[in-house]
Amino acid sequence: MEGGDSLKKSLSWLHGVINGKIGHGLEAIVLQGLRVIRAEKGFMRFDFIVPNAVSDVDGNWSVGALASLLDIIGIVTIYSFANRVIKSKVNANRGKLMHVVVEVRRKGNGEVIAEGKLWMASNKLTFAQVSKL
Repeated sequence: MEGGDSLKKSLSWLHGVINGKIGHGLEAIVLQGLRVIRAEKGFMRFDFIVPNAVSDVDGNWSVGALASLLDIIGIVTIYSFANRVIKSKVNANRGKLMHVVVEVRRKGNGEVIAEGKLWMASNKLTFAQVSKL
């Protein structure tokens, strides 16, 4: 694991969300089975098994759960790079504008089953401040 303090804070926040200590509980359900494989400043790779709680009778993943996963992973990855929490409003100030791509692939064959592209503007809020919102 390379990347310093912002990466450590980012991963600590993610583990807090996964364990239900941060957030509203929905995130913990969505992130069940998420495991960090590789973490660097601005790059993360995860192993993930879709939890039964967010899939239908046929085993298909809920679209809302997928969107939540992409948002959370995007936030954690950007924070590891910028040491800032992000918000979903894009400002004209391109110095604070960030882009992240999140790919979800099948473990067996590497097929891309979902991709999230996020443009976000960073602000000066910390994870602790956002968790209290």
